[in-house]
Amino acid sequence: MQAVIIAAGESSRFWPLNNKHKSQFSLLGRPILYWTLKGLAENGVKDIVIVQSAKSSLSEMMKKENDLNIKLRFVVQKEPLGTGNALWQTRELMKGSFLVVWPNKVNSGTLVKQVKEAAEKEHADVVLVGASSAEVADYGVIRFDGNGKPVEIIENPSKGEEPSNTRLLGLRYITPDFFTYYEQLGAHHEADYVDATNQMIKEKRTALVQTNHEEPTLKYPWDAFPLLGALMNSSNFANSIDKTAKIGKNVVIEGKVMIGRNAVIKDGTMLRGPIYIGDNCEIGYHNVLRGPLNMEHDVKTGAFMELKHSIIQQGTHFHSGYAGDSIIGERCRFAAGFITANRRFDRQPVRTIVKGVKTETRLEAFGIVVGNGSIFGILASSMPGVMVGSGCQIGPGVMLSKNVADGEGLMKKE
Repeated sequence: MQAVIIAAGESSRFWPLNNKHKSQFSLLGRPILYWTLKGLAENGVKDIVIVQSAKSSLSEMMKKENDLNIKLRFVVQKEPLGTGNALWQTRELMKGSFLVVWPNKVNSGTLVKQVKEAAEKEHADVVLVGASSAEVADYGVIRFDGNGKPVEIIENPSKGEEPSNTRLLGLRYITPDFFTYYEQLGAHHEADYVDATNQMIKEKRTALVQTNHEEPTLKYPWDAFPLLGALMNSSNFANSIDKTAKIGKNVVIEGKVMIGRNAVIKDGTMLRGPIYIGDNCEIGYHNVLRGPLNMEHDVKTGAFMELKHSIIQQGTHFHSGYAGDSIIGERCRFAAGFITANRRFDRQPVRTIVKGVKTETRLEAFGIVVGNGSIFGILASSMPGVMVGSGCQIGPGVMLSKNVADGEGLMKKE
């Protein structure tokens, strides 16, 4: 069986970590896309086409990351004209029924197995995957008939007008007939993938794989937290310490940890898993690391640093301080005394600003998100939910209470 992975969007809601496609964000030492491909490969799907944007570096990245014995081909969507148009670019490569997969399906293995079984058992031309959810208004939602059969997808229904509490997940099985339905649409627009699928549902045999698990999405930076949780609860996260790693005196390890090649954990540090520490990381004296925590390769901390429930990308350095419930990009620098606040006084969920709109994170604990290559002076700090762009310079003693655009510099006023 073949699969198409749609990875051509602009990832605009993933700012400030959208310097490249969000599926290239790393967890457990690999880009998110890798884990999706691994799940496909383990279930016999090894002929995969990836749709990328014109300026994407995905194809170059996967030349280095493809150790999965799969056939990968790339096609380009020249303009961001929606999922239907992205899929249309693959029409000459699809030779039979195929899967359409979003690149963040790190648990794709389980879902793919269920979808293939449903297609075979019910002789289906379309297999949808749905999950029950308390909040469905921001997604495609399935409308059922009186017999519980899926009959239509309603995209982004208005609040209170949702046809069910079953939202679509980013994995679908369809036949090549899709391309005929797509071509015959009267008009094309950004959501025409749904229009063509709905026409298929009306005329073709359709099955539904229903999961009771709250499946993670990847729209916003904080969506990386449940993706990390899913990976740490999978067989991809092994309790292991590489033989080249150096563990200092009086280091306390509780729970599951995965420590990479040539990593150094200095004396007196406490690790409370689950924690991933990548290759060549250096953890300073008397640190406190509390999981779930992900530290990509070449991350360094000085003495007396505390990190809690955070995701740190490669090459970032901390001198000392505290970062909790935070997501930090590549090659950032934090001078001594940096502190994130991660809870509101009233303990209500933290809100932030995304593309100029106040957005609910639904997280009671949420610190800071920082883009690549930003620098923070001594005693800098941040309020909950602040996002800082790439290439920023935050001066000594600055307390951040609102977002900082890419490339901006802020100094404390005397």
